[in-house]
Amino acid sequence: YVTSDLQINNEMEKQEVIIVLLEDFADWETAHLAPALRAGIAIGPEVTPGRYEVKYLTPDGRPVRSLGGMRVEADYDASRLPERCAGLVLAGGLGWQSTEAERIAPLVEQALALRLPVGAICNATLFLAAHGFLNKVRHTGNTAEMMEQWGGGRYTGRPLYEERQAVSDRGIVTANGTGYAEFAREMLRLLDADTEERIAAFYTFTKNGYYPA
Repeated sequence: YVTSDLQINNEMEKQEVIIVLLEDFADWETAHLAPALRAGIAIGPEVTPGRYEVKYLTPDGRPVRSLGGMRVEADYDASRLPERCAGLVLAGGLGWQSTEAERIAPLVEQALALRLPVGAICNATLFLAAHGFLNKVRHTGNTAEMMEQWGGGRYTGRPLYEERQAVSDRGIVTANGTGYAEFAREMLRLLDADTEERIAAFYTFTKNGYYPA
């Protein structure tokens, strides 16, 4: 019973990485990252315990469905960042030009003001561009042209755009829609979720499987 109480207390004390989900979010784009944060990185038979709790936030706190039809209950709404928030992750999908998505911008601003890691993948990078969050950091996403289309005059970061799967700079990680393995690696690094060696091994396994391509 003492052990169980300690385990419960440890869970309660963990900081939380918040993943933002909108209706029609892309199931797969945080599918590598979330388990590695919460359950830990598994390398062969060895698994290190996860350092974080993973919680999910939707604009109004209601459940949302993914592109694959998965229904996810929300832990939080967008009224404020949770007290134990250690990082904010915006999952990609089809909802980032919606009215509901606009409620997420103040959370991003708050996270950056607190110097918390912020990650965005696929269309969520375009959302960041459209709100001026990428104008002073190296970044990537679903093409520079799409950044300019979504951002209009609010996006002036074209000179800092890099054609890479994922880019980490000044506390912001961005990735294109096929860069989910790289996105997971860079977020794990930024959150100091494990050793560099184990994160590198996790990435290699995730990218190549047991046998190199």
